[in-house]
Amino acid sequence: MGPFKMSNDADGDPGKLGKDFLSISDLDHRVLERLLVAAAQMKRDRRLGARAPTASDLSGHHVALLFEKPSLRTYSTFEIAIRELGANTLQLPAHFAEGVREPIEDVARNIERWVRALVIRTFAQEKAQRIAKVATRLSVVNALTDEEHPCQALADVLTMRERWGAGVGRTVAYVGDGNNVATSLMQAALMIGVNVRVASPAGYTLSDDAVRHAGGLSRHGAQVQLFEDPRAAVAGADAVYTDVWTSMGEEHEAFERRRVFAPYQVNAALMAAANPGAIFMHCLPAHRGEEVTAEVIESPASVVFDQAENRLHTQKALLHLLLAD
Repeated sequence: MGPFKMSNDADGDPGKLGKDFLSISDLDHRVLERLLVAAAQMKRDRRLGARAPTASDLSGHHVALLFEKPSLRTYSTFEIAIRELGANTLQLPAHFAEGVREPIEDVARNIERWVRALVIRTFAQEKAQRIAKVATRLSVVNALTDEEHPCQALADVLTMRERWGAGVGRTVAYVGDGNNVATSLMQAALMIGVNVRVASPAGYTLSDDAVRHAGGLSRHGAQVQLFEDPRAAVAGADAVYTDVWTSMGEEHEAFERRRVFAPYQVNAALMAAANPGAIFMHCLPAHRGEEVTAEVIESPASVVFDQAENRLHTQKALLHLLLAD
């Protein structure tokens, strides 16, 4: 079958993604729009199986997966996406990302001789950047770093689109740690015209640089606002988003974080401050009884498993845009 065609921007310029995807800010609004349109189409086409228009578009190619951190959703959906595009996966042991047995740059220059792309889940964003810089023939995809989680944000905005249509002028309130998920969500939401409010306790807020950078990506007048009061952030919001209070690598802080973040739990009372019909979002895994109550995550407002499903479709569209477009 021929290559999958993605619709152009209204001005006739489809935009183009570069060699790598390390951050939402690697996309401009035209490319993000193309990706979301393609992901929605691929989601509809998945029922066709081997007869889907993109089922063989990466036939004969290999994509490596290198995960230093545990993963259910990211790993599973990338492996499935790669296979459903007709490519093969190469599962690399996590210790190759440590740079101990041999420099990470040497690992990258070996891998680029064998595969088209590397999907990496690691700690420092700088490590993914080093690999992308030295391996000039290899497309590098950020599957999560301590600083950013761009693949999650793609699924988030597709889920918003499914519920709201274009979503311009809507508001998402993120309640909790100003972490990698909050950073990428802020960038992606602003790019599709969704306002962002972030409520975090003092000492756990998004950095000024992150907010300033995201503001430069904004479209349709979308704005970001920072709050310390979670109820003020949620008031009138169309979506309420949270994440675990203690991310991977921060386990030694768990006790203190539970104390600090206790007022930021998303519960029925906090959801009641949002707009009627507001949705609840979470990147998962969730700790019921900590950042969110079981009542909220199991409520009709919850779209957390839609987000998880959409990881597959947005990552599939991303790989297609990088490697087959």
